Amino acid sequence: MACFAQTQISGSVKDEKESPIPGANVLLQNTYDGTSTAHDGTFTFNTGEKGAKTLLITFTGYKPFSLQIELSGKSLAIQVILWEEINELEAVTISAGSFTAGEEKRRTILKAVDIATTAGATADIAGALNTLPGTQKVGESGRLFVRGGDSNETRTFIDGMIVLDAYGQAAPNTPSRGRFLPFMFKGTSFSTGGYSAEYGQALSSALVLNSKDKAGITQTDIGLLSVGADVAHTQVWDRSSLSAKIQYTDIRPYFGLVNQRVDWNTPPVSAEAHAAYRRQIGKDGMLKVYGNFNNSRFSLYNHDIQHPDQKQFYELNNNYRYGNATYLQSLNDSWTLKGGLSYTMSGNKMKIDGSPLSETERGVHAKLVAEHNISDNVELRVGSEIIARDYAASKQDTVSIQTLTQSFQEKLVATFAEAEVYASNHFVSKAGARMEYDGLINKASIDPRLSLAYKPGNKGQFAFAYGRFRQSAKNQFLRVDHLLNPEQAEHFILNYQIIKNSMTFRIETYYKKYDRLVTYLDADGTLFNNAGSGYAKGLELFWRDNKTVRNSDYWISYSFLDTKRNYLNFPVSAIPSFASKHNFSAVYKHFITQLKAQLGLTYSYSSGRPYNNPNTESFNGSKTPFYQDLSANIAYLPKPSLIVYLSFTNLLGRDNIFGYQYSPTPDAEGVYASRAIRQAAKRFLFIGVFITISKNKSMNQLPNL
Repeated sequence: MACFAQTQISGSVKDEKESPIPGANVLLQNTYDGTSTAHDGTFTFNTGEKGAKTLLITFTGYKPFSLQIELSGKSLAIQVILWEEINELEAVTISAGSFTAGEEKRRTILKAVDIATTAGATADIAGALNTLPGTQKVGESGRLFVRGGDSNETRTFIDGMIVLDAYGQAAPNTPSRGRFLPFMFKGTSFSTGGYSAEYGQALSSALVLNSKDKAGITQTDIGLLSVGADVAHTQVWDRSSLSAKIQYTDIRPYFGLVNQRVDWNTPPVSAEAHAAYRRQIGKDGMLKVYGNFNNSRFSLYNHDIQHPDQKQFYELNNNYRYGNATYLQSLNDSWTLKGGLSYTMSGNKMKIDGSPLSETERGVHAKLVAEHNISDNVELRVGSEIIARDYAASKQDTVSIQTLTQSFQEKLVATFAEAEVYASNHFVSKAGARMEYDGLINKASIDPRLSLAYKPGNKGQFAFAYGRFRQSAKNQFLRVDHLLNPEQAEHFILNYQIIKNSMTFRIETYYKKYDRLVTYLDADGTLFNNAGSGYAKGLELFWRDNKTVRNSDYWISYSFLDTKRNYLNFPVSAIPSFASKHNFSAVYKHFITQLKAQLGLTYSYSSGRPYNNPNTESFNGSKTPFYQDLSANIAYLPKPSLIVYLSFTNLLGRDNIFGYQYSPTPDAEGVYASRAIRQAAKRFLFIGVFITISKNKSMNQLPNL
């Protein structure tokens, strides 16, 4: 009789284009019964429940589907269509300037799962974005270098609030990682230029991370990693949720098995914690509170270039804190108000051959933004913000044993306004300006922003963007000279993009002019001015197709860069050492149904980068070999709630060289000795086992890997 007490529920889940959705969660609400869809979107499970129940089907980036069903022992067959929800889509968008003035769907959309499952990125946001046009691979840094700009020219924002020091600390000439995990965010807008007037203090690029709203399911996630472990828990109530994660990373056992080119004394060890509280206030209000804590440390020996047996001890301890709180409230049908407050603290304590050094930066950001729908065709956004920073660096003089301190305090006050006007179904414009007052130099400035989008038909759209941007000089310069002006850049961008039948094509060209770059006035780097200048121009191509090859998704990107600068200690205008002329990436992902596994492959290529060889007369006239990397990863699901994940970088074992270091003094024959800057190890292998505990036993961490 027991078999007759069971109800079989089966069916299929597809998107609006009739394409099957594999991996969707199918749950009988408030029970332990459910499953996930197969590669062809079908599902089947049995339940002993009786009476009226709610069937809930969810998948990342789509609107949840719920259906009231009656369980009586008779089989049920259900066909479901899930609809994409762009506003809630866990996506990263390549925003060609302010091309958001056009349709939201005209952006190039990559779901957040792409960030984590891109082979070679090892779940790092910057690592995945480095496969997109406009970026380039700088392997010894691991950070975002955009269109001829240094990594500090890309600024990170979380829910509109600025983040100071968004990357973790790393040893010299080894790549760092971003401090924030990709699955924390429902939207990641990566603008390679021409971005909104809302965002300041970013010379080349704005990385805007929009965090998730209230979670929907209570669950616990456990990760057992080859380099550590983590545990996370999400608790959900009627109108609020709390998510927290702690992670411990210890690379020492791995380095004990794999030889490294770095002479580690203590390999990197870190402990970090994240917490996010979300609460719905009233009918239309949303409160978000987020916090991040990280402590990391390492020590190593730097060897002299001329005499490798002579070495210098280097130790670094970093303490990092970031927190923000934002509140969004719809006042009525036409007015929306958003306010936020954030705090950043980053402190480094270093020792070089026993001599202590330290630097600490603290920053507070307060912001208020109002949006007003004046009519169906006109939208207005206005806002004001204050960014206050306090920086101090100190070192102990080895001769006098006195502590020397350099510091500064900077307060920026800014207001901005932008109007988006829909002249017709084919033409949209966004115009605005940002006014900024810098209390450190007692100067005010106004920077215009403009973007236009024209859609001649259903074949795609053209877009143009212009903007002027400014950013305070690096801390290492401001602490010496408080009166340095902000550096400036003007962006001119033109593109064409078409999205059709799950395929995207984009071609874009740009010109960027730099002004007021910091320049050295003496050989020691103790006197500066703003006499530097430069330019960057280029052409970029992007193609994505997730339909032609069954169960597959791939994208291809290419960037051509022509850039020169005359800044810092450059004696002439030259190509900076981080810039390569050609950059190419191909990313492929495939779901292997027979193995219940997802495979990823990424190939990256960069042409040689310039470097300065003091043994020659030409400044930055030498060039490294080309960069090449083929990486792979695979996620295997032996059970719906269990994932085994492997990631393998540089399968071909290429010995990539990122530049050369030279001895500061020549030898007896007048030759400067050199040493190549290489990867710490040719390959990196990562293994992880991820377990999810929830009422719905089909839930897993695949979207987070």
